Amino acid sequence: MSRSDFHRQHAERATSEARRLLAQRQALGSRWLGWVATELYQLTPPAFASMVRRELARLNDEPER
Repeated sequence: MSRSDFHRQHAERATSEARRLLAQRQALGSRWLGWVATELYQLTPPAFASMVRRELARLNDEPER
Protein backbone atom coordinates (compact mmCIF):
# COMPACT_ATOMS: atom_id res chain seq x y z
CA MET A 1 0.00 0.00 0.00
CA SER A 2 1.37 3.40 -0.91
CA ARG A 3 1.83 6.12 1.68
CA SER A 4 -0.96 8.22 0.18
CA ASP A 5 -3.32 5.23 0.15
CA PHE A 6 -2.51 4.53 3.80
CA HIS A 7 -3.14 8.16 4.68
CA ARG A 8 -6.45 8.27 2.83
CA GLN A 9 -7.58 5.04 4.46
CA HIS A 10 -6.72 6.14 8.02
CA ALA A 11 -7.16 9.94 8.00
CA GLU A 12 -10.61 9.96 9.59
CA ARG A 13 -9.56 7.50 12.31
CA ALA A 14 -6.41 9.55 13.06
CA THR A 15 -8.48 12.72 13.47
CA SER A 16 -10.93 10.91 15.73
CA GLU A 17 -8.10 9.55 17.86
CA ALA A 18 -6.48 12.98 18.15
CA ARG A 19 -9.80 14.48 19.25
CA ARG A 20 -10.16 11.73 21.88
CA LEU A 21 -6.72 12.53 23.24
CA LEU A 22 -7.37 16.28 23.32
CA ALA A 23 -10.69 15.75 25.08
CA GLN A 24 -8.80 14.38 28.09
CA ARG A 25 -6.50 17.39 28.47
CA GLN A 26 -8.65 19.32 30.91
CA ALA A 27 -9.55 16.28 33.01
CA LEU A 28 -5.92 15.16 33.36
CA GLY A 29 -4.41 18.61 33.81
CA SER A 30 -0.64 18.49 34.27
CA ARG A 31 -0.61 14.69 33.83
CA TRP A 32 -1.99 14.96 30.29
CA LEU A 33 1.33 15.29 28.47
CA GLY A 34 2.76 12.08 29.97
CA TRP A 35 -0.52 10.27 29.41
CA VAL A 36 -0.81 11.34 25.78
CA ALA A 37 2.80 10.33 25.12
CA THR A 38 2.01 6.85 26.45
CA GLU A 39 -1.14 6.65 24.35
CA LEU A 40 0.76 7.65 21.20
CA TYR A 41 3.51 5.14 21.94
CA GLN A 42 0.96 2.33 22.04
CA LEU A 43 -0.56 3.13 18.65
CA THR A 44 0.37 0.88 15.75
CA PRO A 45 1.55 0.90 13.08
CA PRO A 46 4.08 3.70 13.61
CA ALA A 47 2.81 5.48 10.48
CA PHE A 48 -0.63 5.73 12.08
CA ALA A 49 0.86 7.03 15.33
CA SER A 50 2.62 9.74 13.30
CA MET A 51 -0.65 10.70 11.65
CA VAL A 52 -2.33 11.03 15.05
CA ARG A 53 0.60 13.10 16.35
CA ARG A 54 0.30 15.48 13.40
CA GLU A 55 -3.48 15.76 13.84
CA LEU A 56 -3.02 16.42 17.53
CA ALA A 57 -0.64 19.28 16.75
CA ARG A 58 -2.97 20.66 14.07
CA LEU A 59 -6.05 20.53 16.30
CA ASN A 60 -4.13 22.00 19.22
CA ASP A 61 -3.14 24.99 17.08
CA GLU A 62 -6.70 25.67 15.88
CA PRO A 63 -8.43 28.59 17.56
CA GLU A 64 -11.25 27.49 19.84
CA ARG A 65 -14.75 28.13 18.54
